[in-house]
Amino acid sequence: MLKQHRELSMSIRRTIENNEEAGIRPSKTYQSFVAAAGGHRELNFIEKDVRNYITREVRNVSEQEDAKEFGKYLLRMKEKNQNFFFELQLEEDQSIKLAFWADARSRAAFEYFGDVISFDTTYNTNRYNLVCGSFVGVNHHGQSTLLGCSLMKNEEIESFKWLFQCWLRCMGGNAPKGFLTDQCASMKRALEACMPTTVHRWCIWHIMKKIPSKLNGYKRHADIEQEMRQVVWNSHSKDSFDRNWNDFLLNFGLADNKWLSGYSVYEVGEQVSSSIFNKFVVTYDSVAAEVKCQCLLFESRGILCRHALSVLSFEQVSQLSPRYILERWSKKVKRRHTHIKSSHDEPLMEPRSKRFDQLVFRSQNICEFASESKELTAILHRAYDNVMAEMEALKAKRKGTSSLSHEDANLESVNELQSPPRIRTRGRPKNRLGSKLEKQIANATKKKKTKVLSEVKVMFFKFVAIEFIFLVNRLANV
Repeated sequence: MLKQHRELSMSIRRTIENNEEAGIRPSKTYQSFVAAAGGHRELNFIEKDVRNYITREVRNVSEQEDAKEFGKYLLRMKEKNQNFFFELQLEEDQSIKLAFWADARSRAAFEYFGDVISFDTTYNTNRYNLVCGSFVGVNHHGQSTLLGCSLMKNEEIESFKWLFQCWLRCMGGNAPKGFLTDQCASMKRALEACMPTTVHRWCIWHIMKKIPSKLNGYKRHADIEQEMRQVVWNSHSKDSFDRNWNDFLLNFGLADNKWLSGYSVYEVGEQVSSSIFNKFVVTYDSVAAEVKCQCLLFESRGILCRHALSVLSFEQVSQLSPRYILERWSKKVKRRHTHIKSSHDEPLMEPRSKRFDQLVFRSQNICEFASESKELTAILHRAYDNVMAEMEALKAKRKGTSSLSHEDANLESVNELQSPPRIRTRGRPKNRLGSKLEKQIANATKKKKTKVLSEVKVMFFKFVAIEFIFLVNRLANV
């Protein structure tokens, strides 16, 4: 019997599950099916199918069920806490195109730690090649706190728009003050459309992480890397950064480097009155009760530096302005998210199996009653045909759905989900993805190397040709 012709019906599957729970061996279960059908040839499956079904159910390793299990997980989390949020965007074949989810604790934490968000999509799944994205904030201990997760089939502008709009709906429509990403043009355009008032900046970690791979081609790459870090971390104003950066590019001959062009830092406000303390300029305005230090510790971490505190002490300021005591550092604030337990998954009983058992139990009574005469049997057949046509029409109507959210999702709609096409790659897949800018620079470098190599080959062949002509003329003269 060919594999494509073999299948296990719902009735067979339920019998296998019940026998497995009762401790009956697979071989005995299969023999009971053979005896009930009247022989091996009357069955459209073999004993191996029974064993495979048991193994697949116990270990849950079926690839076709990945999307369904993912949807069931989201439903279970929603059942545990109604504030669990998720939305899916589906392809025409019901495979997952985009997905976003955030639990109740993350949504509550956003109220306190949602001022600046870092969004990272530099990781991907190795089986379906889906891009995994994470929204991350910083809590009152300086630790990262997760504020949402996503899966994306591509990194196009429309995909990021859908994701950012979905995330904003999840967080009550409140956009953050700052948003950090890698150097992705699609992200930038999507952010401009979805969060026009949010300040968008490139993540310094991503930029500094690329230094070795971008500058290894230069002879003095170690010195270049050290000097670049010195300029980035020790420039305390825009003017000093621009001056140091230009000197850095000229000293190492990097003015034409595409990757290094275009970087700049944020502006620093004008000074009112200044005091020099440990090489940092501290500005204090006694009228507005404002203090600023050139080290920018408060602007970056929300904590006043020792330089500013020393100036305030010198100025005999006994009480700090409330603007310098951020809510996230206060002990008196009752943070709502700390009272919400993190969602942990616990498998629930499959409702479809329960409904099947109930239907089988009721149908036994109907079938027993209808089998008393041909007329009753014909009535039951007509009723079956009408009900089947109505159910198929309803199922076909649901197949046209292109999105799924936490508000209208149920197990029936989740069971229609299909896994994305599996991507087969050679060797170990890369953990990190490069941005479009990186790929463009890599391609340009590759073309430049190819051009130089071609020019060397041409010069070589010209030299060989000249030597050959010289040798022929010499032999002719002889």
